[in-house]
Amino acid sequence: MPVWLILTLLTLAVCAIVVLLAVLNARRLGEDDDPSETPDVLDYMIMMIGVIYAIVLGLAIAGVWEARGAAQDGVQVEAQALHEVSERAAVYPKPVRDHIRSDVNAYVHYAVDQEWRGMIDHGQLTGRGTTLLNTLRHDVTQATPHTDLQTLAYQPMVDGVAAADAARHTREQNAGPTMPPVVWGGLVLGAVLVIGLVFTLQIRRSPRELFLSVMFCALMVFLLFLVWDFDEPFGRAVGDATGPFTALFPGVTKGG
Repeated sequence: MPVWLILTLLTLAVCAIVVLLAVLNARRLGEDDDPSETPDVLDYMIMMIGVIYAIVLGLAIAGVWEARGAAQDGVQVEAQALHEVSERAAVYPKPVRDHIRSDVNAYVHYAVDQEWRGMIDHGQLTGRGTTLLNTLRHDVTQATPHTDLQTLAYQPMVDGVAAADAARHTREQNAGPTMPPVVWGGLVLGAVLVIGLVFTLQIRRSPRELFLSVMFCALMVFLLFLVWDFDEPFGRAVGDATGPFTALFPGVTKGG
């Protein structure tokens, strides 16, 4: 199911529930109830709870956003390092050059088409990916330079493989949700509490009050959905964070 459809259905469901509860609450109170009788101290407490929850929610959004940015930066480093290895191999004879590029393509192809899904679903990499990267490291290391150009390219190629390996390990460490379940519990309960305070303020059935309450609830749902979507640093689909590989290795990622 597309992400936008999930957000739309969830927003409509929450807003419908809030409107229904507001209508039922207004009927229960009756026409003679006076909302102005709400104590000032209660209004103050409601305001403070809302402010505190807004701060916590803002910190949660900032945290998952930072984690996603760091994860995507690591993917960029890994893809760029492998691309440099493939390009610098051009100074070697054709058999050596083709062999190194074949190793790079095999690793990228496997990482994007197979390993990425396992990383998203299970939070860990595979032994096959490690084997492919070790094969690339071995072939690059064994590519003994015989000319000045090859000598200049050799060490950057070795360093590029090392950089890709380090970025790959960082990718494994960043896999999986950013926030622990206890934080999610607090965010959801806090949202229910804040929305429930709408009824404490005795929202009536007037179009203006219902519209404001629906907009408030829709905003809460959107912000929580934003946290949920960003909670996976590499996204919830394979294509969410594989852009650097797709851009630098278009032939491989298309099955070439």
